[in-house]
Amino acid sequence: MLHKKKIALLLGDPSGIGPELVSKLLSEEITNKANIIVIGEKTIFEEGSKISGKSHNLKVVESFDQINFESGDKFFLDISNGKNHKYKLSECSKESGESVLDALNLALDLAKENKIDAINFGPFNKTSLKLGGNKFSDELHLMAEKLEVKNFFCEFNVVDNFWTARVTSHIPISEVPSHIKKEKIIKPIKLINEAMKLNGVKKPRVAVQALNPHAEFGTEEKDEIIPAIELAKSLGINADGPLPCDTSFITAFKNKKHDCIVGMYHDALQSGLKAFGFDRGVTVQGGLPVPITTPAHGTAFDIAGKNEANLEPTLNSFKIALTMAENKSND
Repeated sequence: MLHKKKIALLLGDPSGIGPELVSKLLSEEITNKANIIVIGEKTIFEEGSKISGKSHNLKVVESFDQINFESGDKFFLDISNGKNHKYKLSECSKESGESVLDALNLALDLAKENKIDAINFGPFNKTSLKLGGNKFSDELHLMAEKLEVKNFFCEFNVVDNFWTARVTSHIPISEVPSHIKKEKIIKPIKLINEAMKLNGVKKPRVAVQALNPHAEFGTEEKDEIIPAIELAKSLGINADGPLPCDTSFITAFKNKKHDCIVGMYHDALQSGLKAFGFDRGVTVQGGLPVPITTPAHGTAFDIAGKNEANLEPTLNSFKIALTMAENKSND
């Protein structure tokens, strides 16, 4: 048991579909390939298991020091501390955000102490996180701050093991061109190349999108994007492009000519990715010292409690976390 990777599972927002998805995930055979620690409030997990109809014989502990993986058990690290709050489904709340942040901060502390090898979490709700005290724009920036990350980091989105990264993310489209610089473009190219190696792709084929229509109605391709691609090639990265945005996913993803793609702005990537596989997406928090993954969908308040949530994205996110953790130790 001691050679298995230690993966922390977080329940996600208690008012959404996360707890029921984690309950379903624990019934999958692949979770036996890791040492599992579920972190959260016991009553939240019990409610999720009622919805999923799954029963689990997890060993409940109140601190990590009580865990002994030689027993072969899966563990539940209960952070309730006497709290027995009843969370309402399908509602944002301060209490839900606080519960998520408590579990996440504990998992990040364990990662910093090298006590766990990866984190896989059920979907969070950004409104609840903000109500609960999150001061950051998103959970990735919270994680990076907590883990004291100084290097470049960004979010990867994945469908069917096809990965995407972007130079800019949640900014107005009017601001995008000012960020399209060689020194900024090379960072996600290098990062996604290394991340895909951790995911088992020995020589990733990295496509790079253009910024302008047909890669020709502007100067950014010639002045910044092509030089970044040439720099990547000089570093031994198998980079290609720039590909016009409107056909890039047909070329790279559908026709399987590339393993991943780097884009200049949010919608140029997300539109294609969600069109091809909205119901299968995974998010990987890139550039952090520990693999952290989650399904790409949200908390789905409209179906919370109905046992209708699709397990596939959660299952895929767990598989990526496990693969990256195993390859990281061999790196």
